[in-house]
Amino acid sequence: MLSREEYNSHDLVGLSELVSSGDVSPVEMVETAIREIEARNPEINAVVNAQFDRALDELKNRTDTPRFLGMPYLIKDLHAPVKGLPLTNGSQMMRNQVFDFDSTTVARLRAAGFAILGRSNSPEFGMSASTEPILWGPTRNPHNTEYSAGGSSGGAAAAVAAGMTPAAHATDSAGSIRIPAARCGLVGLKPTRGINAFGPHRGDMVFGISHEHAVTRTVRDSAALLDITAGPDSGAPYYTATPDTPYETLCTRDPGQLKIGFTTESFTGVPIDPECRRAVMDAAKKAEAVGHHVVEARPDFDGQALTDAMIRILIGSLIGMFRMAEQQLGRPLGDGDIEPMTQDALAFARTVSLADHMDRVVVLNTETRRIAAFFDDYDLLLTPMTAAPALKLGALDTTVPDMEGFLDKLFGVAPFTAPFNVTGQPAMSMPLATSTAGMPIGVQLVGRFGHDATVMQVARQLLEEN
Repeated sequence: MLSREEYNSHDLVGLSELVSSGDVSPVEMVETAIREIEARNPEINAVVNAQFDRALDELKNRTDTPRFLGMPYLIKDLHAPVKGLPLTNGSQMMRNQVFDFDSTTVARLRAAGFAILGRSNSPEFGMSASTEPILWGPTRNPHNTEYSAGGSSGGAAAAVAAGMTPAAHATDSAGSIRIPAARCGLVGLKPTRGINAFGPHRGDMVFGISHEHAVTRTVRDSAALLDITAGPDSGAPYYTATPDTPYETLCTRDPGQLKIGFTTESFTGVPIDPECRRAVMDAAKKAEAVGHHVVEARPDFDGQALTDAMIRILIGSLIGMFRMAEQQLGRPLGDGDIEPMTQDALAFARTVSLADHMDRVVVLNTETRRIAAFFDDYDLLLTPMTAAPALKLGALDTTVPDMEGFLDKLFGVAPFTAPFNVTGQPAMSMPLATSTAGMPIGVQLVGRFGHDATVMQVARQLLEEN
């Protein structure tokens, strides 16, 4: 097995090169990851529903030798089925839910050689920017365990930041890849809508708001993973064509001089911590220093209206899942089934009329067009990732049944991410700064629809990746 220092000195691509060169066997790589999970997880609580023996057995029985054979990986405990592995969505209500198939993304990762070691922790139904489900308990930030790892892909980000796995699966409906990446000092890309598939069990993910990809240590790892998972599956409601050249190759190319806008002001009027503002200013200066034309500018749209409409569409859309669960139980959901804040969200979802729902869709369509107009003139946009550096655990409390109060806190913390779930544009969190308290600070880079490679290219320049 690799020592901890050797294991953590390489990114995903680097570890795969050790295996392909014969320096380490695929089984030794997985055993190294298992050792690190067993050592770090009791403190961090990033991994739930581990399946170490199964992963090793599957690996030993493989006869093919794909590039990423033996690369350890975690699948988020939200949305993505893994055959035979419980999928709880962070909820007591679903703790025994098991599927007999892999999602399209999981199947593609498995075919590429990845060893699925278990699930990463998620808040109930992914409805928080901090990973503290009652079912599994809180995930702690490896940089300081008093702090949150973010959410909803907090377990994934904490596992990677703690050195358990070099990368991990993640999902994003309002910032759930990018926020934990920022909190844990990682790269977190939300790809363009329609690049990654959601099937075969799901179709339209809430008007295209939800996305799926990964948190990684490097941009090149994010690119390599996207090359594996990209492409439609049968019946996909969205499809965005990808370049003929692999992202892993494209991300190393010089993007040329680009026009980049930057803003240090939120889209909703929420005040921004000076340390987060400074991180963006420094990133803008660095972008200018490497040759880009950088201007203080931002899209002209109603950020509050867009955010309010989007989150209420997401919550209202949960009603189908809740009704199905009640039919299976033969009774209404109540105490012990779902968390108090989720109960309040369910009460809201029951009140949503079709007219209310469609009025909110109109808001999304209107504001999306206004945001898109900005990118007619600018190639990229730099923003803070969050309004403030990392939060301590408990700051986003889901044990109180107050959906409206919770949402005010949530989008007070993260006012920059949701608009780009609605537009479907690529957006990446880059680990570019550190707070005076020693916690990571991310900066968000947003690109034109379908221009994921451009985002990667400039991110590599700013992060000084070789």
